[in-house]
Amino acid sequence: MGGAMIEAENLGIRFVRNRRRNLRLREMFIHRGNRQPAAGVFWPLRGVSFSVAPGDTVGIIGRNGTGKSTLLRLIAGVLIPDEGRIRVGGAVAPLLELSAGFSNDLTGRENVHLVGSLHGLSASFLRRHFDEIIEFSGEQIAKAIDTPVRHYSSGMKVRLGFSVIAQLQHPVLLMDEVTAVGDADFRKKCYDTIDRLIAEGRTVMLVSHNENDLTRFCSRGLYFDGGRLRVDGTIREALDAYHDVVRP
Repeated sequence: MGGAMIEAENLGIRFVRNRRRNLRLREMFIHRGNRQPAAGVFWPLRGVSFSVAPGDTVGIIGRNGTGKSTLLRLIAGVLIPDEGRIRVGGAVAPLLELSAGFSNDLTGRENVHLVGSLHGLSASFLRRHFDEIIEFSGEQIAKAIDTPVRHYSSGMKVRLGFSVIAQLQHPVLLMDEVTAVGDADFRKKCYDTIDRLIAEGRTVMLVSHNENDLTRFCSRGLYFDGGRLRVDGTIREALDAYHDVVRP
């Protein structure tokens, strides 16, 4: 990888329309790769190559359905490429499906420990930082922390998930529309946290439809269209290419 923190080489992944197939790790074990090709295959990403240096802040830009979130999931190891390869030089903090890993039958308190442990946080760390996590997530969650999360709204789950994942010390931070959740006070907490993580030298890749967020946090942009990487340049160059396509 040389000095790169993230490196994609001729990366491609194929989906079957209306259903993902042979992509998640668990399916590799269940089906042992024996499924046969089916009609309706399409490639949300193909022939994608780029490298990201440690400390880079990169915005991923494109219309809906152009593979932005899929790319983050490939980097996180949630999805497996069908072509090429993706290499990551450090642990990944995935601010993606922020309520993923929660058990609806467990309380918020129990889920903090469950999700934290799934991402490598020790029990002692979670005990020391528990009050900080709950304070960050907000008063509504603090009042319901010993209630099963099946009674939480989707927004409450996302806020609690962000509060846990933001504790990770991993060098790579992947964010998918995370600043769109919560009220104004919680979004400010998110912004302050992201600013801090960037200042610490984390490598950041951000998917957002909010141009202000992209220009605030990112110096570099990757613009995708039709499953291909069309522009790899400054965030302004990537946004201009996007606007050229979507402008009436």
